[in-house]
Amino acid sequence: MRATVTGCSVEHAMHLLGGRWRLLLVSYLIDGPKRFNELRRDLPGISPRMLTLDLRALESAGLISRTVYPTTPVKVAYALTEDGMRLKTVVSVVQEFGLWLKQRDAA
Repeated sequence: MRATVTGCSVEHAMHLLGGRWRLLLVSYLIDGPKRFNELRRDLPGISPRMLTLDLRALESAGLISRTVYPTTPVKVAYALTEDGMRLKTVVSVVQEFGLWLKQRDAA
């Protein structure tokens, strides 16, 4: 992971979770493991390449696990690890904030 400019813990977290898709991916994996194409259906705006890159980054950080099942065709499932489940609170707070924003903007 890149060094932070400020040394701030928020900046450190944003290096990993920042961007458009990563926290959203985590939010979809909270309910349980999903396959690549299930995640693509959940996030129709994401390209296959970006999905792959973000899944690899989260896997590299130890937040998700990738399980390959020896079937034909090969089945691959992604799931949150124990460390990844720590993000459940973060997702909940961001979700609550997003709902507040939607209500405020609708008024």
